Amino acid sequence: MKTLRDYFPILTWGRHYDRQTLSDDLLAAVIVTIMLIPQSLAYALLAGLPPQAGLYASIAPIILYAVFGTSRALAVGPVAVVSLMTAAAIGAIAEQGSMGYGVAALTLAFLSGAILVLMGVLRLGFLANFLSHPVIAGFITASGILIAVSQTSHILGVSAGGHTLPEMVMALIGALPQTNPVTLIIGVAATGFLFWVRRGLKPLLRRAGLGPRAADIVTKAGPVLAVVASTLAVSLLDLHAQGVRVVGVVPQGLPPLTLPSLSPDLIGLLLVPALLISVIGFVESVSVAQTLAARRRQRIDPDQELIGLGAANLGAAFTGGMPVTGGFARSVVNFDAGAATAAAGAFTAIGLAIAALALTPLIHDLPIATLAATIIVAVLSLVDLGILRRAWAYSRTDFLAVAATILLTLTLGVEVGVSAGVLLSVALHLYKSSRPHVAEVGLVPGTQHFRNILRHEVQTDDAVLTLRIDESLYFANARFLEDHVADRVTPDCSLRHVVLMCSAVNEIDLSALESLEAIAHRLHTMGITLHLSEVKGPVMDRLKSTDFLAHLTGRVFLSQYEAWEALRGQGVIVRQPPPPAPVR
Repeated sequence: MKTLRDYFPILTWGRHYDRQTLSDDLLAAVIVTIMLIPQSLAYALLAGLPPQAGLYASIAPIILYAVFGTSRALAVGPVAVVSLMTAAAIGAIAEQGSMGYGVAALTLAFLSGAILVLMGVLRLGFLANFLSHPVIAGFITASGILIAVSQTSHILGVSAGGHTLPEMVMALIGALPQTNPVTLIIGVAATGFLFWVRRGLKPLLRRAGLGPRAADIVTKAGPVLAVVASTLAVSLLDLHAQGVRVVGVVPQGLPPLTLPSLSPDLIGLLLVPALLISVIGFVESVSVAQTLAARRRQRIDPDQELIGLGAANLGAAFTGGMPVTGGFARSVVNFDAGAATAAAGAFTAIGLAIAALALTPLIHDLPIATLAATIIVAVLSLVDLGILRRAWAYSRTDFLAVAATILLTLTLGVEVGVSAGVLLSVALHLYKSSRPHVAEVGLVPGTQHFRNILRHEVQTDDAVLTLRIDESLYFANARFLEDHVADRVTPDCSLRHVVLMCSAVNEIDLSALESLEAIAHRLHTMGITLHLSEVKGPVMDRLKSTDFLAHLTGRVFLSQYEAWEALRGQGVIVRQPPPPAPVR
């Protein structure tokens, strides 16, 4: 049973909060706030929402996560992939810029929050395991490409839409003649500057004598420098009159109280996208949280993380925000800046609230091209096409999953890509587990170990066949085992005993039990005895609850060596493994 502290992790770390921890959290909050202001505005733009929605989504959600979340370094807020999925989900329902579009975003955040909380209460965090790493990597890579291409129109100062890569590219090509030269200069300059900041500013500051912490803070403030410089340029040179699109009026004040729609029709349209956003957001968030926690020998409770992220999304739904999750880049910055507890996130929320109250008039002349540059530089770090090469070298099935996810996401859209990736992962897993590795093994001379006869020099007996099953037995692979045993024993007239070595079998379901009974019966009609060895305790307990052991023609041996000693005859021979196949 969960205790109150399990549901409210703040009660655990809050008891030991001291002045040094406060100092560390405040410094981290300052750095993350500086980084998060332009990011929040940019990701709201990516989602097709007003820029203030990004700020609002970074205030209440962060505070709620600090109360319910278990990570002490995770920074929650709008992120690129979830923003793209938000735009894809509600773009087909309402027109961008309309009131219905904003309501749909609130409803999407509400549904996502409700799904996450429900999964957390029911302890369903394990469901995220159905999203394999190759699929996640492929989806994030494809999403990064889509996001970068979608923002290119803002760099050019043109209008070009589309939800897939072919649509976006064709729209951009058609809009090239309308490119605004001034906007292009601002966008290219901002993009180049931000790339340089990421790679070259910190070494330059260190060579100039600045300390590592100060150099890191200035480097993380790079996007803010780009925002300030481009905003001043637009304001002083009146570039808005030359066609440069700017953020415009942003309401000054704290997040408003908002209500998502409870329309059954709207909920029906958004339920599947909300589920996908919840799962993708959770997987991305918990992987970051676990990585950072491991560095400090802390632990993360995935089920409580579901509740924390769910509470954050519910907070966004009722305060004018958008779907949120834990961000990789800002969480790493938060960790490196020394954040000791989740209170750093709460202090970040206070800093963003101050920005919403006092600084919004200052971003009136902020060019949209600068925000687009911020997004492009951030998401290109997520693009990892090298995953295709690594997957091809290691596993053809993983390569298929990665390549299909990337291709489908780019050509058919975000929801189709991630849905196909999940289904493909499950299908490939079922296919592989339905054809378990079954090795014929023999005794390694001078030991009590048994190894594959195709890999090692081993002793075997013409009258004894030992098959090691390297997979749990269940309905999907039970018939495969039947066929494998039948194919192996049929041509062998001298065979008298078959031993199934079950050291890797963690479970035998009812279908597999019936298959074992069928194997035993078939072998018995051929004059062959079936034995088991190295059956695990829980599996043996299940077998004892049936009448299988009573009808088993052979014995259940504690170890394979015991079976070998009991069953071997005079026909022991030494087998040499076959030579390796020639490389062509």
